[in-house]
Amino acid sequence: MADSKREIERKYEATVDTRLPELTRVAGVAAVDHRGVMELDAVYYDTEDQRLAADSLTLRRRTGGDDAGWHLKFPVASGIRDEIRAPLSDTLPGSLAVLLRSRVREAELVPVVRLLSSRDVHHLLGPDGSLLAELSVDEVRAVRLAGGSGTAAWTEIEVELADDGDPAFLDAVEHRLRKAGVKPSASASKLARALAETAPESKTAPKKQRTAKKTAPRPRTAGDHVMAYVRDQITAVVALDPAVRRDLPDSVHQMRVATRRLRSAFRTYRKILDRTVTDPVGDELKWLAAELGIDRDQEVLDERLRARIADLPRTLVLGPVRSRHRIWSVASRAGSRRRTVGVLDGKRYLALLESLDALQAAPPLLPAAAHAPGDALPRAVLRDYERLATRIGHALELRPGPDRDLAMHDARKAAKRARYAGEAATDALGRPAKKFARRMKAVQTVLGDHQDSVVARDALRTLAAQAHAAGETAFTWGLLYGHEEAAAAAREEELPEVWERASRPKLRAALEG
Repeated sequence: MADSKREIERKYEATVDTRLPELTRVAGVAAVDHRGVMELDAVYYDTEDQRLAADSLTLRRRTGGDDAGWHLKFPVASGIRDEIRAPLSDTLPGSLAVLLRSRVREAELVPVVRLLSSRDVHHLLGPDGSLLAELSVDEVRAVRLAGGSGTAAWTEIEVELADDGDPAFLDAVEHRLRKAGVKPSASASKLARALAETAPESKTAPKKQRTAKKTAPRPRTAGDHVMAYVRDQITAVVALDPAVRRDLPDSVHQMRVATRRLRSAFRTYRKILDRTVTDPVGDELKWLAAELGIDRDQEVLDERLRARIADLPRTLVLGPVRSRHRIWSVASRAGSRRRTVGVLDGKRYLALLESLDALQAAPPLLPAAAHAPGDALPRAVLRDYERLATRIGHALELRPGPDRDLAMHDARKAAKRARYAGEAATDALGRPAKKFARRMKAVQTVLGDHQDSVVARDALRTLAAQAHAAGETAFTWGLLYGHEEAAAAAREEELPEVWERASRPKLRAALEG
């Protein structure tokens, strides 16, 4: 069983002769409890080409101290990481292995560095005796286990905020340390420093990082810009995989968006990227987005219905409405959650990730990719706009009802594609593309809320039927159905005005310069 915690810490350079300042002079510190010295032995694992280090992930097996076991750390922001822990064992626990699958694939994880640390621990305590932070002085010896045989040694100070502590407290500690001449560490982690200082040559970063910096020049052509956007979306898919497995908030949605943006880029920029290569990958991305959508759509629907019920006056909530909704929600989410994780564990998904890697390694650029961004990208964006305009026009011609609902849903998909096209071109075309994408998003929002209402009404009919079959009154479910009908009608009335702003000729002319 794995558990997790948010780790917020800062590291500082030190020597064996460094003396700590009087830490009770830090605001809020009433006492310093010297906890003594502990000996830590940690072996860090990675693939042969250091894929984890390239993405600033660390995986270690550590003995000694009060948290012996396997530790997997994901970067969140500077000085902030999520640490996933599993009990000590001889082999990597499966609960951690699955979180690395999108990066490791079929590659073997091998020991790369061993760190032996003598840690002198001090607890900084508040007036009530509560722990504010743990400060340790670490004497570290690093031994290279793979890709070399070098060693290194250094001393550092580490200050880790207590659980649920105020990050501003670390500023106060740092101020005191700086006044004593202690400087922040140049390395983000012990592993990064160990890899750099034990490398067989004068290397300062894992191979994957060095290669990326050398082979990713500043975008100049249309192809450069499109591929930069494509790489960003691929990176997002891979990085969000463990977040989805951990069921972190909004992770499924963000991963689904990345797959859709990627597929949209293939379709929008088909004059730049060879469709014989991108179409098969796009088909697999469509499959993945659909699978992720099962869980995401249920999540959105659940939140919408919960909010609708909460907005009702208590006198209008007749019968066990909340409990019936809760039971329906749990049953629906449980099935969709299992299916999502199953998809990420499957061979088809793994093959898709390999295809995306191959596409990055050998971009399928057509001759038009060599053109200037200002020539090729606006034409592609405006093709998607014309497609949207046709669908909006068709939807507005129809009378309210199922046919219009379907037409508005089709227009929503076109609006999303036009928005993504503008976003992909923003780095190259600047403010006009950004404004275009923003207006397309406004159209997408109106159409999206309309579609959410259509889906909600279907669910409300089901819940009303279940309530009726159980001998409960269906009054509240019918009332909510009427609210959704009114919400959809309001969005239909709003659409012409939103579309008028989004379809102004000046907006499109600005894209063309």
